[in-house]
Amino acid sequence: MSPTQIVVIVLVVLVIAAVAVAARSYARRRALRSRFGPEYDRAVAEQDSRTAAERELRERERRHAELTLTPLAPESQARYSAAWEELQVRFVDSPAETVGEADELVTRLIAERGYPTGEFSDQIAHLSVEHARTLGHYRDAHDIHLRNSRGEASTEELRQAVVHYRALFADLLGEEPVGARPSEQHDPDSQHDPDSQHDVTSR
Repeated sequence: MSPTQIVVIVLVVLVIAAVAVAARSYARRRALRSRFGPEYDRAVAEQDSRTAAERELRERERRHAELTLTPLAPESQARYSAAWEELQVRFVDSPAETVGEADELVTRLIAERGYPTGEFSDQIAHLSVEHARTLGHYRDAHDIHLRNSRGEASTEELRQAVVHYRALFADLLGEEPVGARPSEQHDPDSQHDPDSQHDVTSR
């Protein structure tokens, strides 16, 4: 075999290896995008590079795999749904207090499912693996909750906070806690109707 042939063979092997590495990298990137959805783009924006972001997301997957997650029993689902419906009824008369109660209820549900409930950033990291598409709602709700604790949130913002909390709540619960009434989606005054007060966040 001539030196030229050896060089050609080596080059071909290197090209094949490079293509295999690129294909593997692309497949892993696509899997991360599919799993984390909007959290993938957020991580890329927050990290110094795409590589660092993907390393962070893989670390989230590793930590998530160490959790012992528990699906809710039908009795627990019914209990949480009833608690949410009661919370929405109270919103009409006590919106500020209800947002705090919504935060506590969502936190209890997170804990019962088996997720850590320490630092908010850790909650987000663990939840992002299976609930990435509702985390934007959770962040918005948390921000309004913090502003509410300082007396800076308007009533409309408080209503939006409950709407945002409900998104993650339903995702963790596995079902909508309270069915939306079509009439409420078109009547801006429905929160003043005693028959529609149980779901003020569906509009």
